[in-house]
Parts: sequence; structure tokens; C-alpha cells
Amino acid sequence: MASILSVNLGARRPVAAKSGFSGIDKRPAGGPVHVSAPGPKGTGGSGLAGDVVCDTEHHGGDDQAVYAYAREQYAVWEGLLGRALAAGTFGENLTTAGVDVDGAVIGERWRVGPQLELQVSCPRIPCQTFAVRMGEPRWVRRFTEHGASGAYLRVLQAGPVRAGDAVEVLDRPAHGVTVATAFRALTTRPDLLPLLLEVPQFPAAEREDLARRLHR
Repeated sequence: MASILSVNLGARRPVAAKSGFSGIDKRPAGGPVHVSAPGPKGTGGSGLAGDVVCDTEHHGGDDQAVYAYAREQYAVWEGLLGRALAAGTFGENLTTAGVDVDGAVIGERWRVGPQLELQVSCPRIPCQTFAVRMGEPRWVRRFTEHGASGAYLRVLQAGPVRAGDAVEVLDRPAHGVTVATAFRALTTRPDLLPLLLEVPQFPAAEREDLARRLHR
């Protein structure tokens, strides 16, 4: 069954990166966590109550309210890195099991538990803070080459989430552009960028920026 394996929250902690502080070090919550739309980027942070986003200029906001990563991808990385990786290591709010997170279509709607409704919005682009968190050589490049970014989601209907909640796909847009395709377009395959302009559920600000870049 597709489900939530762990719900993870981060506190403001010092990091040896330019930002100085980060909430990327996320740890499993002990009970249900309320999830709601946090507001626009720059003013809104995380969609999860009790979760901290320090760099609100680049992270958080409605289009990045929730970050999900698949336990199955953790298993791959554990083999590659030769060490165990606890839920929340990659900074995700939701560690999933049985969910094809990277194969999800941009705009896909998920019902999580009895009430919460989320919509897949965009891939996660690795940053230097993530590299510092992992402490692995060439981490940003390795993560990018691996191609499994995990997905950011927006909140369509607020509600609680807890470990063990079922995940149900309610709707999958016909355009077929997946999180993995969007990640490749934004990193290693710029020839795929025009596809994102045709995806209305991709974050509007990013589509506008892409349109300017492509039509220079």
C-alpha cells in the first residue's frame, strides 16, 4: 500500500554553509502534524506546523509547502554510500513507501490520510546547504546525476498527516510531464525546458522566468 512512512520536522540549527542556519536537519515527528498552505515564497515557510524554513527567499512558500522523498530511493543511496540513512536525512517532510514520487506527473493530486490533499508542483534542486548536510564529495553533482530529486507539493486542502497514512492518487494530468523529466530539464537537459512551459501546474513564477530565458 502506498503510504507515509515518516513525517519529519526541522528546527533552526547552525550549518557550515552561506546561509548560516537551516531547517534541513529533519527528524520524525511523534504524532500527527497539521499541514496547510503557508503563503507565498518570501513570506511563507513550510506547510507543516512546527517545521522551520530559514531561507525563505529560496525555499518554502505555497509551491514548496511540502517535500516528499521515497524510501525506495533511500535504499539505493544506502547501497551507493555504504551507510544507513534515516528518514529526514535529505530534508524531506514526508518519507513515502510504495509511492513513485519521481514518476509523479506535475499537477498530480494526492489524498493523504482522511483529509489532506496535496498537488505535485516541481522537483527539488540540490543546493550547497544540502551538500554540507550530507558531507559527501561532489554531492550536488552526484544527486543530480542520479536523477531522483523527490517532489515539492502544494497544499490544496489542509489537514493532519501522520506516519502510516495512506496515499491515494486522485488525479493525474494528461500532459505526462513527470517530476523526473522536470528535474532533468532544469539541470542536465535544457532541451526539455519548453515542455515545462506547457504545464499549467508548474509554478507560475518559474514558468515566467523560463519563458524569458527561452525567448531571449
